[in-house]
Amino acid sequence: MFLIGAKFNKAVSFLYIMIKEQGKKAQMQISFGMIFSIILIVVFLGFAFYAIKTFISTGNNAKAGIFLDKIEGDIEQILKSSVAVSSKPEEYLLPSFVDFVCFVDFSSDSKGENRELFTELKRAGDDTKNLVFYPIKYTGFESATISHINLEETVNEENPLCIGARNGKISLILRKDYGEALITIEKP
Repeated sequence: MFLIGAKFNKAVSFLYIMIKEQGKKAQMQISFGMIFSIILIVVFLGFAFYAIKTFISTGNNAKAGIFLDKIEGDIEQILKSSVAVSSKPEEYLLPSFVDFVCFVDFSSDSKGENRELFTELKRAGDDTKNLVFYPIKYTGFESATISHINLEETVNEENPLCIGARNGKISLILRKDYGEALITIEKP
């Protein structure tokens, strides 16, 4: 009987060791599978964030282009109108990154409330540009040239003339007096 008990103990010990080793092997396979799944999830999330960032960037560039087209169209409309004096307040949509739209004459000195921004704005555009979005994000739409504006009169008191955005919109006044061939832009 003692012999049967010893063989039984050996058999139980052998089965216990086999089950224990199989458990370790199974745990390693689960760990590798989990690690591979986590890596795949991270890769998919990375692609998703990249796609969202690209989509938002494209939307901001479109808004900047629409803003520039709309302000140019409004200026052309005022110039072609038969009204001698016009003072038209306008509201425009802006890209989400824009805090200020600044009209700048780079060929003259800085002055006024926002003169400390002059040097930074100058890095975004050359001497032919007269409109700069601030803060500068270097997206391709950070500066532009707006035709038919009287830049000297627009920046007479402040150079740069920065108009703040609220909730992704900006309000400004397009003014043309009798006998003037160009539009002056003012804060509302």
